[in-house]
Amino acid sequence: MNDLGHRIKLTTSFSNKFVDFKLKHIDHMAAVNNGNENQPAKHQEVGHKSLLQSDALYQYILETSVYPREPAPMKELREVTAKHPWNLMTTSADEGQFLNLLLKLINAKNTMEIGVYTGYSLLSTALALPDDGKILALDINRKNYEIGLPIIQKAGVAHKIDFREGPALPLLDQMIEDKKFYGSFDFIFVDADKDNYLNYHKRLIDLVKIGGVIGYDNTLWNGSLVAPPDAPLRKYVRYYRDFVLELNKALAADPRVEICQLPVGDGITLCRRVS
Repeated sequence: MNDLGHRIKLTTSFSNKFVDFKLKHIDHMAAVNNGNENQPAKHQEVGHKSLLQSDALYQYILETSVYPREPAPMKELREVTAKHPWNLMTTSADEGQFLNLLLKLINAKNTMEIGVYTGYSLLSTALALPDDGKILALDINRKNYEIGLPIIQKAGVAHKIDFREGPALPLLDQMIEDKKFYGSFDFIFVDADKDNYLNYHKRLIDLVKIGGVIGYDNTLWNGSLVAPPDAPLRKYVRYYRDFVLELNKALAADPRVEICQLPVGDGITLCRRVS
């Protein structure tokens, strides 16, 4: 797809909304500690967004089924990402394991990822694909991607990744115009700006093949979707909550896909295109 990249100018500027989203780790930890600096955070695992009521049960899952099977490069990247101030943005280890197995089950070869951050889910995907597999990776911040890039290179899978810096929608529009990309993707994973999820879906449904899968991350959004109107939600949670609710409603009513919403991580909805 390199020829496509020459036809579109991608901007690297951050939107204010996305910067606000990137501050969620700080807000989350403040909320967890209830303003008490001496109180330990409820969840110590990087990327932990589990909706399980028992922290001990989540830790049991990680220590019994996830960490013993986590590939060494993914463990290294997880530990590097844990030191980043926005580390809550990363895909959790259990979700990374889930994505890796899913990609193998559907024999994915040509994939796309919107929202990369340091590349934990990207690495999970790259390790699952065959040697000639491809990932079109889109993110507005190459600097974050470069945190994980040396580990991805060391893992021997960097050749599978075509990273593009800039907003995804302009590139998707270019791909829609070029008919050769219709139905060309086996799997697409979206973990980016929630206020654009529906805009992504309108385009991605044409780019994923019939029988292919689109995965939307964070579709249970911190458990806030069932919170009462007067619930004390963090600013970023309240802002994006309505967008996630709108997405879930739209996906449930979309006859072009079969869906399954799972409480893995912060919620992931899988959409299998059927028409």
